[in-house]
Amino acid sequence: MELYRNYLKRILDVVISLLTLCIISPVFLIATVLLFFSNSGKPFFFQTRPGKNERLFRIVKFKTMNDKRSISGELLPDADRLTPVGKLIRKFSIDELPQFINVIKGDMSLVGPRPLLIEYLDLYDPFQKRRHEVHPGITGWAQVNGRNAISWQQKFEYDIYYVDHLGFTLDIKILFLTFVKILQAKGISAEGFATMEKFTGN
Repeated sequence: MELYRNYLKRILDVVISLLTLCIISPVFLIATVLLFFSNSGKPFFFQTRPGKNERLFRIVKFKTMNDKRSISGELLPDADRLTPVGKLIRKFSIDELPQFINVIKGDMSLVGPRPLLIEYLDLYDPFQKRRHEVHPGITGWAQVNGRNAISWQQKFEYDIYYVDHLGFTLDIKILFLTFVKILQAKGISAEGFATMEKFTGN
């Protein structure tokens, strides 16, 4: 397992990411054009996230929400900013495709705990912090077991399970189940939310 964790996983990440970007290039281009016009010339979303060992990196995704704000200057709720094009792109997880670039750069892996917000770092307990022992992933064990439709506690339990059982067989299983979940378009949002409720600690 150590050989896979330390060497082979990285090789597979790069090879699969390059091949995938080549194959999906038409979808990537179409999504970029649609979001360019849908989001006032801003098809991509950039945000700093914590990765392995809490090292910060800049994640890139397709921008599925606009920047509309209230009179007081606060961003409107996700449900009010999610564009029709963005909703369709999120439904089939197309918004995650630019992250293959993060994988090639070494910021992320194909499979691992999803990279969350910096503001959550101070809210984690020691168990939850263990999710940063490995590279974050485009997909993960939590994503194929409910994605945004499960509780935060369930997510963290799945994340740490992955940290403790990381291996080739589990990664292949997660990649296969991810493809199935994308076709089913399940677990995209938490109940009562357009995306996922914020983590507020234990």
